[in-house]
Amino acid sequence: MRTDLFQGHDYFNMDDLLTEEQKLIRDAARAWVKQEVSPIIEEAAEKQVFPQHLLPGLGEIGAFGPYIPVEYGGAGLDQISYGLIMQELERCDSGLRSTASVQSSLVMYPIWKYGSEAQKMKYLPKLATGEWIGCFGLTEPDHGSNPGGMITSYVEDGDDVILNGAKMWISNAPFAQIAVVWAKNEEGRIHGLIVERGMEGFTTPTMKGKWSLRASDTGELIFDNVRVPKSNILTEKSGLGAPLGCLDSARFGIAWGAIGAALDCYDTALRYSKERIQFGKPIAAFQLQQKKLAEMITEITKAQLLTFRLGQLRNEGRATTAQISMAKRNNVDMAITIAREARQMLGAMGIMNEYPIMRHMMNLESVITYEGTHDIHLLITGMDITGENAFK
Repeated sequence: MRTDLFQGHDYFNMDDLLTEEQKLIRDAARAWVKQEVSPIIEEAAEKQVFPQHLLPGLGEIGAFGPYIPVEYGGAGLDQISYGLIMQELERCDSGLRSTASVQSSLVMYPIWKYGSEAQKMKYLPKLATGEWIGCFGLTEPDHGSNPGGMITSYVEDGDDVILNGAKMWISNAPFAQIAVVWAKNEEGRIHGLIVERGMEGFTTPTMKGKWSLRASDTGELIFDNVRVPKSNILTEKSGLGAPLGCLDSARFGIAWGAIGAALDCYDTALRYSKERIQFGKPIAAFQLQQKKLAEMITEITKAQLLTFRLGQLRNEGRATTAQISMAKRNNVDMAITIAREARQMLGAMGIMNEYPIMRHMMNLESVITYEGTHDIHLLITGMDITGENAFK
């Protein structure tokens, strides 16, 4: 069982920019991760199972909907606090952060922003504590980067709608109590619906065989003439912009989370380089190893500065979708590059589960693809700076 020795790396004194509350929130999340998750995460990844006993603890540290107002069970925190929690979770494992960010940004966020008062009061308090877990149904087997092409749809039937279709690659699906599902009505307009476990015709088969995000449960959502009350429709926003607004929040969390994964890989490589002796001295004394470490901390620092500013803009309600895309793409690409370099620094030991680097590397192969691929985010930036739409 690996001892988690991580203390943090802050080359540009970023802590000076944080409030005391933000630092306390981050440190509490870090301490919980070290005590509850780090000792078991390698085994969970090997067994390809999410440790569900962690859910109440995630609720207690505010990882579920930290920015949701207190009256709905949230902590009422700011966006930087949300980011710091996601950073600490992904510093341990991307799958752990995925569970929390799906719950926060893809389930609680749309209910808070697009739902009725009755829906908010019914679902948000239980989701905030982890008593209930949710999932987000947008991606389909044949529609990933083009979610507007979805074929999942519903027709009205009295006080209900009848939902048919399927969603794929859904985090939390196998054990979620509810799913926020995006589907087209009879006019082809996209709406969100809250589908509850136990509704006849609704099943969530688990997807096995993943080499990535193995400590996160992934499944499908199957809808076979599922009868959903009209009162479960999110009425305050429709169209593709509704789910994309949720993805903005989730991508913001990923931008912070990826820094956590990069920090853990850098920390591991730095410690190892000081302990590993070759040719009569620590490998940290060799120029090429110093080059790798210097480049790692430089890229981490640049990402920290980018993401902190993005957090300020989110707090002010001024962050654009394109800015969030840039941060998500940059930070995940940075993290996966650092993971690969760190793995090389450890040599053969880099592939062993005694160290977290290989697990981070495999996880980041998913993170660089989900919630907008690396290339799609480049095109979002390209469209923003040129005014030309390369998607059509």
